[in-house]
Amino acid sequence: MNILVVVDMQNDFISGALGTAEAKLIVNGVKERAENFEGLIFFTRDTHFEDYMNTQEGEKLPVPHCIKGTWGWEICDELKEISETTEICDKPTFGSVELMESIKELSLEEEIESITLLGLCTDICVISNAMLLKAALPETKIIVDGTLSAGVTPISHKNALEAMKMCQIEVIE
Repeated sequence: MNILVVVDMQNDFISGALGTAEAKLIVNGVKERAENFEGLIFFTRDTHFEDYMNTQEGEKLPVPHCIKGTWGWEICDELKEISETTEICDKPTFGSVELMESIKELSLEEEIESITLLGLCTDICVISNAMLLKAALPETKIIVDGTLSAGVTPISHKNALEAMKMCQIEVIE
């Protein structure tokens, strides 16, 4: 079985509070990849609450974003229909323990050939989820599609891809 993980393709990271030009550029490619993927698809969704500014993350990144129930929290329109037919893992932090545990449980039932991650942000949430999956399933091929991911900045995106390569994660550039 092959798995695709679409990380945090949410309005706030594309055109909202923390949106970037690079994020906007990958939306159609992510949609095409998900529509044509043969295997199981998971989505993650960064999820914060009204008290975000009182959290550790809110202190270090004082930009309210992905507040549950808001437009910014929602998966972007281009991917919404696909996400509604998959498992969505809401996560209060960068990496999703729920995602990792769900995939690890699946691996007990069926061999997982590969797990491909793509989405936003390469240098925060994509790398965090890739590292959690690599730690949980060290013999499973973990791939990050850097052509369908975007970081906070182009430089931090590239740095994250290089860091993942060092941790034996296959990177598509």
